[in-house]
Formats: sequence, structure tokens, C-alpha cells
Amino acid sequence: MQLPVSAILLYAIAAAAFLIYAPFMVVGFARAKVGYDVSAPRAMFDKLPPYAQRATWAHQNSFETFMVFAAAALMAYVTGQNSTTAAVAAIAFVVARVFFSVFYILDVPILRSLMFGIGTLSTATLFVLSLLSVTASGTL
Repeated sequence: MQLPVSAILLYAIAAAAFLIYAPFMVVGFARAKVGYDVSAPRAMFDKLPPYAQRATWAHQNSFETFMVFAAAALMAYVTGQNSTTAAVAAIAFVVARVFFSVFYILDVPILRSLMFGIGTLSTATLFVLSLLSVTASGTL
């Protein structure tokens, strides 16, 4: 069964929203090992091992990139993008964000940066497709 591009765009937004919290599971594990202080959860950041600090940064970066991606994917959805390019861009963003977090936590900066670039290019592709679509139809 092949999903329509509109469904892929919406599922990609949902997956990207879920992926915001995936790195935070690593942080939760580290906090449990260090000893979680519910009265001052942010104060324990400096006590976390380096991998958990990087997981925190991956978690924060996920919030930042999600907002722009969600806007781009919703624009593609609203403008009726039905191309393979739009579907690939949405899927590529989600896959890149999975690997971004993994490479961030494992401290592989070059691959992390590559994944960030792929995600950014995917988001830009959705914006461009949407803008070209409305420009071509004369509704802009």
C-alpha cells in the first residue's frame, strides 16, 4: 500500500514531533543514574555525563528545527504537493533527525553536521516546492 504524499507530510510532522523527545530518554536514563533532583532538574545538568549533556543539546535542537519543518510540511500539504520530491524531502528530514540525535549523543560532529544539513535542505525543498506551486498557479 502506497501512502499519498499528503499523508506522508502529516506523518512526517508527527514523527518529527515524537523525535523531539527521543534524545531526552537518554537524558532521563543519565539522570536516574546520577540521582534525579525533582526540586532542581536543570541544576543537575553539570553533573550529567558528557553523552547526556549532548543528548540535552540534541533535544533542544530538535525543538528549533521542528518549528521550521512543520511550517514547511504544512505549506506543502496546503498547497497540495503531490510530488515524489516532496515525499522524499519529508522522509529525509525525519531520517536525518534520527541520525542527527544519534551522532550528537555519540559525539560524531562531522556526521551530525551532515544530518543537520540534510534536514535543512529537506525543509528548504518543501518551502521551495510550495512557493513554486502557488507562483505557477497565480495565487501568490
